[in-house]
Amino acid sequence: MHTVKVILSSEQIQTRIAELGKEISAHYASVKEPLVLVGVLKGSFLFLADLCRKISVPVEIEFIGVSSYGEATESSGVVQITQDLTRPIENRDVLLVEDIVDTGLTAKYLLDNFKTREPKSVSLCALLEKPAQNQGTIAIDFCGFQIPDQFVVGYGLDWAQKMRNLPYVGVVE
Repeated sequence: MHTVKVILSSEQIQTRIAELGKEISAHYASVKEPLVLVGVLKGSFLFLADLCRKISVPVEIEFIGVSSYGEATESSGVVQITQDLTRPIENRDVLLVEDIVDTGLTAKYLLDNFKTREPKSVSLCALLEKPAQNQGTIAIDFCGFQIPDQFVVGYGLDWAQKMRNLPYVGVVE
């Protein structure tokens, strides 16, 4: 059994999500059609569920499945779509919702992929960013927290499919 050191409490996460919801709502206040929130599976599902309830503009929810980790604790560098969107995003305002941006490889791949689908706009929201890894590779429009370059679990983030259900973000010790 591993112990997990909490680096972001459930309360800190929920407070920041409420702030992000207000920022996103203000940014998209003039949008005519519902904002399309695209959650990146599996890690973003808890964040997306809490975030969408804090956004006051109409939203639609989509999911896309990707993999670049497998069972490892470091990205393989190869991004694979494991589940695609179920509806087109052409001429729609899209907000890609990520759990974490490490190197930015997955987010960049998805943003580039989405742009070929001709949305009206596409932005990125991430709960966590590791600036030491990202180093400006990808701009995050709405960022929850910047964290040190450590492998984190909880609040949707897993270690070989385990620990996603922790209500906080922590580092395995």
